[in-house]
Amino acid sequence: MKSLRLLWIPCVLAIVLLAVWWWLGHRRPAAAANEDPAVAAMLKDPAVIAQGKYLALAGDCVSCHTAQGGQPYAGGRALPTPFGSIPAPNITPDPDTGLGRWRFDDFWRALHTGVGHDGELLYPAFSYTAFTKVTHDDALAIFAYLQSLPPVRQARQPLGLRFPYNVRSALAAWRTVYFKPGVYRPDSRQSAAWNRGAYLVQGLGHCNECHAARDLWGGVSAPAPLSGGQIPAQDWYAPDLSTQANGALHGWSAQDIVDLLKTGQSAKGVALGPMADIVANSTQHLSDDDLQAIAQYLQSLPSRPQAAVAPAAFDSKPLADRGEDIYTHRCMDCHGRNGEGVAGVYPPLDGNVSVLEPTGINAMRAVLLGGFAPVTATNARPYSMPPFAQQLNDADVAAVVSYIRQAWSNRAPLVLERDVIKYRRTPTD
Repeated sequence: MKSLRLLWIPCVLAIVLLAVWWWLGHRRPAAAANEDPAVAAMLKDPAVIAQGKYLALAGDCVSCHTAQGGQPYAGGRALPTPFGSIPAPNITPDPDTGLGRWRFDDFWRALHTGVGHDGELLYPAFSYTAFTKVTHDDALAIFAYLQSLPPVRQARQPLGLRFPYNVRSALAAWRTVYFKPGVYRPDSRQSAAWNRGAYLVQGLGHCNECHAARDLWGGVSAPAPLSGGQIPAQDWYAPDLSTQANGALHGWSAQDIVDLLKTGQSAKGVALGPMADIVANSTQHLSDDDLQAIAQYLQSLPSRPQAAVAPAAFDSKPLADRGEDIYTHRCMDCHGRNGEGVAGVYPPLDGNVSVLEPTGINAMRAVLLGGFAPVTATNARPYSMPPFAQQLNDADVAAVVSYIRQAWSNRAPLVLERDVIKYRRTPTD
């Protein structure tokens, strides 16, 4: 009988442990401690809130933290990655599903160190690898703006990562390799405008998150910042941003850069794909001074090594002839016989960054899915290019894209029918 009574001990312990486990997993977060009075006053200051709104626009926070058709900043959007999807959280001040129980210190820690409210390591889909450069005062202003928003109740979606990427503790190893926290420090050798541009590009704008190549673990592997890379899981290529020799923006003036960021269109090309969303939701709202600062910083990027274009391993003349015929009948009326385009209406194709990027992805997707410039305050009714996915087969698309990438002054690699097959699908939201 005594031995039977002893059997209750492990059973009771197991029940207690299960109860503790359930409580830890389901308990409501505790209310945040009171803010420091000085911080609390700043969070209510209309000028600080207005500055925070501007900075949130500069950081394009709304694009990730808003579901299609949803309330701004309320989350609900699943961000695609090569490892599965990561839900963007609700950052309105709802106390149960948003940031309502956060103090500024919590927000600063997340932005600066990539550690969440409850001490969890955050996935780098939240670009804290860039946001760590944001200053303390700017972070306070952004938090003040977010706290001024109407609270929206919207529970976070479940994590869609596969094993072992869904094990948060593994992020500790990733961070030791790819993350170095630190606020942006101005370069005393450069002008105030250059430093402002560097701060916006490297920090709030987090441009390198797209405009750099990534390795198998999702870390930035490009030897030089802003040297271009394929955007993971989105099937677009973010080009190199150097305006110097062999850079993708070689020949772009500061005004060309400002025009693209302000209107979505410049004399050199049009913003398409993810960049169109960035212009619509973010850069068009920046001041002229900030846009000029960004342009000045980008123009200081170094030259790039000359890329070698391997000759085709087959007789490409039939492909070029077929592509030229398609171009003549489908494209020439808008883009011109020599790819010169129509100023302010149809972008040029000769020397176009989206045409010449190394992979050919952007040109293929524009032909298949259409080219849609962003709607902006200064370009409210932009001309768009219709999709040709239903009119051209894979071989036709490969032919016309290859022709455009080799015609006039263009000297980019050919694309093949198998490449088109890979990208003949709608983009992932």
